[in-house]
Amino acid sequence: MAHIEGHVQGVGFRYYTQLKAEQLGIRGWVRNLSDGSVESYICGDVDQIQNMQCWFTHGPSGANVTNVEYSSSDLAEQQQDFSVRY
Repeated sequence: MAHIEGHVQGVGFRYYTQLKAEQLGIRGWVRNLSDGSVESYICGDVDQIQNMQCWFTHGPSGANVTNVEYSSSDLAEQQQDFSVRY
C-alpha cells in the first residue's frame, strides 16, 4: 500500500498512475483520500513494484510529491487489472 502526499489531487495523479501501472503490468487500484493525499494498492513482481515506487516519488508533471509511505497490506483482493476508485 502506498500513501502519497503533496500536491497530488487535481493534477491527474490517478489517471497517470493507472497509465503507468498498465505500462508496467501492475495490478491494483488508486484513489483520492479526503485529506488531499492519494492511496494506491499495487501488485506485481519485484521489478514492477520497484519501478512503480520510483514513479510515485514524482508522479505526473503537475504533481508535487512531498512524501511517500509504504506499508504491507494483507488485503485479500484478487486484482485482475488496475483501476481508479472513486
